[in-house]
Amino acid sequence: MTTLLENQAHLMLSLQSRMNAKVDPLWVQKRFPYLRAVVIEAAEAIEHHGWKWWKKQDCDLAQLQMEIIDIWHFLLSEILLQHEDDQAQASAALLQATGAAKHGSSLEFDSQTYHFQDLSLVAKLELLIGLSSARRVDIALFKAVMKDCGLTWESLFKQYVSKNVLNFFRQDHGYKEGTYHKLWQGREDNEHLVELMESLDTADLSYPELLYSGLKQRYPG
Repeated sequence: MTTLLENQAHLMLSLQSRMNAKVDPLWVQKRFPYLRAVVIEAAEAIEHHGWKWWKKQDCDLAQLQMEIIDIWHFLLSEILLQHEDDQAQASAALLQATGAAKHGSSLEFDSQTYHFQDLSLVAKLELLIGLSSARRVDIALFKAVMKDCGLTWESLFKQYVSKNVLNFFRQDHGYKEGTYHKLWQGREDNEHLVELMESLDTADLSYPELLYSGLKQRYPG
């Protein structure tokens, strides 16, 4: 999939708004620095990719993709915040940005032009850190990062929604209180999540509810 679908954008923004409210009901008024979180997550992504020239490092693709999903959580939060949690406006802005990203191949920053095709993944992540520090969001750059990490809009959507649902499930079953069971029948909850993801249709508007229900059926608590 070359672009984000309208229903996918709406669903992700709705889920992110709900999660932000679960963390703090006054999240809009408090105006948390979500782009600062992008800076930290992008730096962690560089670590998982490997950047040290003085020692051998292997790229951990699964962890790298997980960091990209985390970055997306915070980018969605920033877009929602820019529109005062008006999800219709935020969705329109996101769809416009992802549509434009199909043709975005460069950007201007700090009096320089950066062409994505000339940048390594690490260099793109460094540029993402710079833009986020300057409080700029560039979806075309994020899409270029996604591509280098083997992610499409479809796979990003699937991983994002699934991680969001698991986070809600954990919170609802004692994660914050320390009573949540992460091992189910000898396997971590993430493994059960992957199995359920593969058995469900992510295009179904009830996908989050079906996934949550599947987790609940398997949970031993």
